[in-house]
Amino acid sequence: MTRFDAVLLDIDGVLAVSWEAVPGAVGTLGWLRAEGIPFRLITNTTTHTRADLAATLAAAGLKVLAAEIVTAVVATAAFLRERHPGAPVFVLSDGDAGEDLEGVQRVERPVDADVIVVGGACEEFTYPTMNAIFQRLMDGADLVGMHRNQYWRTAGGWQLDAGAYIAGLEEATGRAAVICGKPAAAYFEQALAPLGIPADRAAMVGDDLVNDVRGAQAAGMTGVLVRTGKFRPGDLQTAGGTPDHLLDSIADLPDLLT
Repeated sequence: MTRFDAVLLDIDGVLAVSWEAVPGAVGTLGWLRAEGIPFRLITNTTTHTRADLAATLAAAGLKVLAAEIVTAVVATAAFLRERHPGAPVFVLSDGDAGEDLEGVQRVERPVDADVIVVGGACEEFTYPTMNAIFQRLMDGADLVGMHRNQYWRTAGGWQLDAGAYIAGLEEATGRAAVICGKPAAAYFEQALAPLGIPADRAAMVGDDLVNDVRGAQAAGMTGVLVRTGKFRPGDLQTAGGTPDHLLDSIADLPDLLT
């Protein structure tokens, strides 16, 4: 018997770091399939489309289908189609996830946009671009964040992410961004919906106490934190909140679920 009927798994820091599988990740995915426990990979990564993510993970030995991946880009596109249909949208993000932004009318300059979307941080996050975004927001454009990650960890060390820029824009404009990826409750609900499993029977496994664990807990799920990826011991004292379970790595998940 399993303690949970479904599992959501973060990718970066939980299953892989710099697209190399975390020890035990391949075996845990195989175990979930063998036990018939439905799962989805739920990620704030914005550099890849779902199809690209599936191919990249497969190269690392993590065999998943594109349909088993839910990205912040997909969630953002769904939000824009529903809440801002036909609106001109300026997207500032790393990578090229245009394939997953189908139905969104993108423009090349912030000044031409009614909606500003901020995704993963990259070299294009320059002062002129951020200032142009700030000016357009002050003139009435809406601010949407694909996620609120403050930073992430790669094989090359810590990397600043978009959440820091979004926080600065909110502070400067006095207006709150709509967040489509983690930690938004709607994002977790969107990932669970195809599985047909209620939140109180599902677990979220992540390396980020704020966006993964506390976000999932706010959505009614069980929050499981792993000591890999961006995890730091000090997070348990400074980030606020407590995970329902704390694991050394994804390799320990089968023991938790049985």
